[in-house]
Amino acid sequence: MSRKPNYRKTLIACYFGFITQAIAANFAPLLFLTFRSTYGIALDRVALIPTVFFFTQLLTDLASAKFVDKIGYRKCAVAAEVLSAAGLAGLAFLPDLLPVPFAGILFAVILYAIGSGLIEVLGSPIVEACPFENKEGTMSLLHSFYCWGSVLVILGSTLFFAVAGVENWRILACLLALVPLANAYNFAVCPIAPLVPEGDSMGIRGLFRLPVFWLLALLMVCSGAAELSMAQWASAFTESALGISKTVGDLAGPCLFAVLMGISRACYGKYSERLDMVKCMFGCGLLCVACYLLAAFSPLPVFGLAGCALCGISVGIMWPGTISISAQVCPKGGTALFALLALAGDLGGTAGPLAVGMFSELAGDNLKMGIFAAVVFPVVLLAGLGILRAGKYAAAGSRENPEG
Repeated sequence: MSRKPNYRKTLIACYFGFITQAIAANFAPLLFLTFRSTYGIALDRVALIPTVFFFTQLLTDLASAKFVDKIGYRKCAVAAEVLSAAGLAGLAFLPDLLPVPFAGILFAVILYAIGSGLIEVLGSPIVEACPFENKEGTMSLLHSFYCWGSVLVILGSTLFFAVAGVENWRILACLLALVPLANAYNFAVCPIAPLVPEGDSMGIRGLFRLPVFWLLALLMVCSGAAELSMAQWASAFTESALGISKTVGDLAGPCLFAVLMGISRACYGKYSERLDMVKCMFGCGLLCVACYLLAAFSPLPVFGLAGCALCGISVGIMWPGTISISAQVCPKGGTALFALLALAGDLGGTAGPLAVGMFSELAGDNLKMGIFAAVVFPVVLLAGLGILRAGKYAAAGSRENPEG
C-alpha cells in the first residue's frame, strides 16, 4: 500500500523558496556603500544593481510562461535554488576574480535574479496545486515568508556586521547561499502535483482573450506599486522628509513595514476561512490610501512614520489576494497565468518607486509629494476591485466556460 504524498514538505520547500527570494532582493542593497569603498565603483553605477536585478526578474517572468511547462516544475524549482545559491556565492568571489569587479557583481546579480524570478513564478502555482482545504489562507501565509525573510536578512546582516565587521561580508554571502542550496534538495524530493491536467491549460493567447484577465493584471500592477513605492522609499523618506536618524529610520521604517506586512499575511492565513477576500482587499485598499495620505501630509514626524509602517499592514494581502482571486477566476490559467501575474506585479514594483522619484524631483526633491503621487495606485486598485465585484468574478472562471 503506497503512502499518501506529504504536501507539508512541499509547503516548507516553498516557504524557503520565498525566503531565498527575500535574500536575493535585500542582501546586495545593504552593501552598496561597501561596493563603492572596496572596488571604487561610482554610486551611479551601483544604482544599476537593483535595476539589473528587477529587469532580469521581469524577463524571467515573461520567459517562464513559455518554458516552465515544457521543462517541468520540479526541474525548474531545483534550478532556481541552484542559480540563487551560485549567484549569492558568486557575489563573494566573482568581483575579485574578474578584471572588472563591477562586471562580476552584475553577473552574480543576474544569476540569483533568474533564480528569484523562477521562484516567484513557481511558488504560488505549486502551492495552489496542493490539496489543501484553505487555499487563500495558505497562499497568504506563503507570501508572508518573503516578509520574514526580508526582516531576517536586514537584522541578521546588521548583527553580523556589528560582530564580525562589514569587511567580512563575503563570508555572510556564502552563509546565505547555503539556504537555497539546501532547499534545492527539498524541491528535489517533495511531492509536486500538476496545477492543470496536461493539455488543459488555456495558455497565453487564451488568457489574453479574457477581459477579466486584464483587470486582474491591473490589480497586480497596483498591488506591486502600492507595496514597493513605500517599501523602496521608506528609508530615504523617514530620513530626509521626516528628519529621523538613519538607524532609527531603517528599523522603524522599512524593517517595521516588512514586519507588519508579514503579520498581515500571516493573520489572514489564519482567519481567511471566516473572511471574504475581496472585501478584505477593499478594506486594505482604503487603509492604504489613508496611510499614504498620512505619510505625505502629517505635520508631525511620528504620524508620518506611523503612515509608513502601517502601510505594511494595508498592502499585505494585496499581492497574494490577487493571485488567489485569479486562480478562482481562471482555474485553467495554468503556469501562464501565474507567470503573467508575476510579470504584472514586478512591473508595478518597478513603476511605483520610479513614479515616487520622478514626482519628488518635479516637486523640488520633495519626497512627501512623491509619496502623495503614489496614492493613485491603491485608488485604482479600489476601482478595479469594485468592477470585479460588480462583474461577479467567481462565475467568470467556471470550468464549464474557461474562455469566459
